[in-house]
Amino acid sequence: MRAARFHGRGDIRVEEVPDPQVRPGTVAVEVEWCGICGTDLHEYLEGPIFVPTPDAPHPLTGESMPVTLGHEFAGVVAEVGPGVDDVRVGDRVVVEPYVVCGHCDACRQGRYNVCRTLGFVGLSGGGGGFSRYVVAERRWVHPLGDLGTDVGALVEPLAVAYHAVRLSGARPGQSAVVFGAGPIGLVTTAALRAAGVGEVITVEPAEARKQKATVAGASTVLDPREVDVVETVDELTKGRGADVTFECAGVDQVLATAIRSTRAGGTCVNVAIWGHEARVAMNDLVFREVSVLGSLAYAHDHPATIEMVASGRVDPFQFITGRIGLDDIVERGFRELIDNKEENVKILVQPR
Repeated sequence: MRAARFHGRGDIRVEEVPDPQVRPGTVAVEVEWCGICGTDLHEYLEGPIFVPTPDAPHPLTGESMPVTLGHEFAGVVAEVGPGVDDVRVGDRVVVEPYVVCGHCDACRQGRYNVCRTLGFVGLSGGGGGFSRYVVAERRWVHPLGDLGTDVGALVEPLAVAYHAVRLSGARPGQSAVVFGAGPIGLVTTAALRAAGVGEVITVEPAEARKQKATVAGASTVLDPREVDVVETVDELTKGRGADVTFECAGVDQVLATAIRSTRAGGTCVNVAIWGHEARVAMNDLVFREVSVLGSLAYAHDHPATIEMVASGRVDPFQFITGRIGLDDIVERGFRELIDNKEENVKILVQPR
């Protein structure tokens, strides 16, 4: 089969690889759509970051680059391995793309998303969604029901947002501020609205992204170049500050503003993956007992995320800004997202 493989920084090649084979307890999925993630872009521009190198293969997969990329994918069941009897050939499914050990303390807690040797299908080996077939353990395969596989490819990033909102403890009627209206900020805004949060404020300077934030469900969009965000949030929340805030940018000043925008006793959730060590003014936390919480990916969140989409509480089509074939993945996919990032949210690749 053909697959888009990461060979190193700036080097993604579409090439022939063997079809994966089912094993006991696994499911072969024929991928119909796979989204290009910001993590994929970072690998292309700055990597290898999460992709293992030949001198340090991933401890669970034993693989190193080149690896097939793509972890936001959905498709149809093509074959089931021995011992699998609860999904059928032809079922539409999405894959939760984890590689975990199953026996470290985090895994025993059920927090497999922070497994000590965590890996991802599409980054750490084990195949990837930018290929025709992926074989996954049954536990990671989630039926989509009547949802299409294009929508299914959006479940993974939406699950990131659902997980962050769930950890935050946000409740209906509360207020929230999302810092950044890139792909993760937008899906976080949508997940907050779906959760019934009364006032969802998005902070974003780029005009195109500000418009997308409104469509995603922001009740107010603030441009940090035009207003003092902390003062404006204070006014909008009648002097309290936001119940929860979400840092989706990975920028020191943004984190500082998010913390200061959070009400006394509130929670600031960091969703961004940082490229440098963050600087935090600890007194901004101490003097108002603000909690800063890290949120990584998802754990046990895919079924609820699928239901959130199926119920109509989130419109996933608003996030799809392009559909391309595998041969166009670099120029019309990666380069388009890098060179026109404000206009794009999610470009889906059809890898057949």
